[in-house]
Amino acid sequence: MNLVKLKIKNFRGYKEEIVINFCNLTAFVGKNDIGKSTVLEALDIFFNEGKGVVKLDKDDINKQALTENNNEIVISACFEELPTSIVIDSTNKTTLKSEYLLNSNNQLEIIKKYPNAGKENVFVKANHPANTNCNDLLLKTQKELQKIVTDNSIECDDKTKNAEMRKAIWKTYSDDLQLSEREIEVTKNEIKTIWERLKNYLPLYSLFQSDRKNSDGDSEVQDPLKEAVKQILSDTALKTKFNEIATEVKTKLKDVSAKTLEKLREMNPEIANSLNPVIPETESLKWAEVFKTVSIAGDENIPINKRGSGVKRLILLNFFRAEAERRKKEQNIPSIIYAIEEPETSQHTEHQKKLISAFLSLAETENTQVIITTHSAALVKELKFEHLRLITVNGTAKTVQSVLPNQLPYPSLNEVNYLAFTEITEEYHNELYGFIQAKAVDDNAENEKEEGFEKYLVAGNDVAKTKKWIRLKGGVAQPARDVTLPTYIRNFIHHPENKQNTKYTSDELKQSIEIMRKFIQSLKAKKQ
Repeated sequence: MNLVKLKIKNFRGYKEEIVINFCNLTAFVGKNDIGKSTVLEALDIFFNEGKGVVKLDKDDINKQALTENNNEIVISACFEELPTSIVIDSTNKTTLKSEYLLNSNNQLEIIKKYPNAGKENVFVKANHPANTNCNDLLLKTQKELQKIVTDNSIECDDKTKNAEMRKAIWKTYSDDLQLSEREIEVTKNEIKTIWERLKNYLPLYSLFQSDRKNSDGDSEVQDPLKEAVKQILSDTALKTKFNEIATEVKTKLKDVSAKTLEKLREMNPEIANSLNPVIPETESLKWAEVFKTVSIAGDENIPINKRGSGVKRLILLNFFRAEAERRKKEQNIPSIIYAIEEPETSQHTEHQKKLISAFLSLAETENTQVIITTHSAALVKELKFEHLRLITVNGTAKTVQSVLPNQLPYPSLNEVNYLAFTEITEEYHNELYGFIQAKAVDDNAENEKEEGFEKYLVAGNDVAKTKKWIRLKGGVAQPARDVTLPTYIRNFIHHPENKQNTKYTSDELKQSIEIMRKFIQSLKAKKQ
């Protein structure tokens, strides 16, 4: 299954329902504390039901909603690329479509509601028969289905299989099913078994958090192999083998001690009778201690917990990936979702590029999705627009939107970084200036020269000549002339050899970018 949509309502900063679209690699960008991690943690709660990284509690209920007596958190997920056949009761294969368990978009939509942040109630939103003669068949027992088939003389090939009987009943009323989208609760009555089976088809969701421990005392940082030993030894089959070994050793120890005491008794019965063999119980044996020296170390045998924070996190990140893949294989889960917060943390720019390249390749793997949050402008520039989701807030209302051309009528990652991180760069300034220049030349070829372009920029718009630029000609400074702030900064960037002018400030660079963004907006408005 592939996650294509998430809906969150009344969870932390998301009061009103918000809908988020996903692709094979989805990257959330936005300012600090805007709600990026909340999305990943909502997914952890949805998929792992409190057994993952995040535990749901009452503090997760939106505070404003609480004042309005609304204490129910709702997290929903929609899936596509569904299995061609599933087993949802007994051993009979069927399909979600033939069971009318898909929504109006032919997606499997699972809704989880958490009253007062407690135990979830689970629903499937489905375009389902509403005709009273054939509705709620998924809630019926086998005897109830058999009765409907018999009482209505419905032809059915196999009355021992619920799916076959449902299929026959719906076929009988196929001209009048009265399909309508509704929420079907799947944690009660007979359908509870169907939900338990349906869960086996959901993706494995694994979350790597940005604030994951990386201190010297953390067992995973000391060495992921030490953590791996714990997980390997927790395997039931392996525990059984160790118990068999311990029992055999215990038996032989008892035999040796008994024979030793027997010989001692021949020489000194009093001492022999005062002694007893002390053999630890099998349950108290610490098998992990046997493997306490396992390690991954560098060429100079420097342990992981003494390496740099970037190296430690990189190793942990890949340990996390390996563990997720191991769980997927062992539990026979058909698909997997890796969720990683701020993979760029403690990483050099070149490492960031390699990481995102690895994630892009990983996301192309069959039945695999990758979700990340990031504050790295360098990382964003390695992605495509289809991967990006920008989280913004207007007052108290948050929006999560796919990134589309904004002021510039073409995809600009400089613009994304400006909107997401307020990244003020000369690169973005040049891009905006160049775009306006091209428009000016299209209007009049004379505007290619600075004097003509300045007239174009000022004419009829809220742009003024507020700076003085001293030009060099043959190495000689010319009289200062009035120019707009965008032209002043553009000239300074393109003529670093000219030392006659004072460098612009970061505030002026931001102001100039905003001037040009507004100018482009005015051009768009005129066209409309």
